[in-house]
Amino acid sequence: MLAAPASIWGAQILALALALVLSTAIGFERQLKSKSAGMRTHALVGTGAALFMVISKFGFDDVLLKDLVRLDPSRVAAQIVSGIGFIGAGLVFVRRNKVRGLTTAASIWLTAAVGTAAGAGLVIPAVFVTLTHFLVAYLYPFIVARTRLGRLNEHTIQVRYVDGTGALRVIMLACTELGFAIQGFTTRHTDEQLLQGVLGDKSPDAEPSTAEEVIVEVELELNGTSPVNLLAHRLSEIASVRGLSIDDEPE
Repeated sequence: MLAAPASIWGAQILALALALVLSTAIGFERQLKSKSAGMRTHALVGTGAALFMVISKFGFDDVLLKDLVRLDPSRVAAQIVSGIGFIGAGLVFVRRNKVRGLTTAASIWLTAAVGTAAGAGLVIPAVFVTLTHFLVAYLYPFIVARTRLGRLNEHTIQVRYVDGTGALRVIMLACTELGFAIQGFTTRHTDEQLLQGVLGDKSPDAEPSTAEEVIVEVELELNGTSPVNLLAHRLSEIASVRGLSIDDEPE
């Protein structure tokens, strides 16, 4: 193989470069959405799959020339399909009966396919599937959000509030009043305890005393049709709420 013509070396490098560019483009979309597998992971998966395919096509020419064995290049491609499942499975996890990471795992699987196609010299299919990825990633959520398919949205919200103030009941009431159904919730005491000065006397000579606030965090699993930002604004207005965050995972 070391004596291969320069044109063959050039074709191999172009195939690997195409796989690198296309897989990086797919990873860039995942990176923008702060997914666990971003540009680096996708670029390595796509380029690696392309290299396996290049090896399958050109790596055994010296053996074939001697007519010692018969080679089936499709066997390497089949092993890529099954082998990439280990990476995809590592990206999928279940949290409170919700499956997370399926889209990122699917994008890894698709990136491997794009790399394999690029390594095989199938430029047009590789480019077409890459464009298809962006069509699915950006156009489909737009369609779902504006049709009956997107009527029910799932949200995960963490709210931190002062313990012993009855805030949990107020928080859950605010959720239901805005049309959100509470699928489940968990509470825990945080390690952070805030010391807040409390003035017992409004006079300038009065010395402030301190009262210890025990902070509790509740995580709410919600379904609803209303904008989640409206709920966040409503919860932030509760006096005993000390902070909140929205932990949605758009696919």
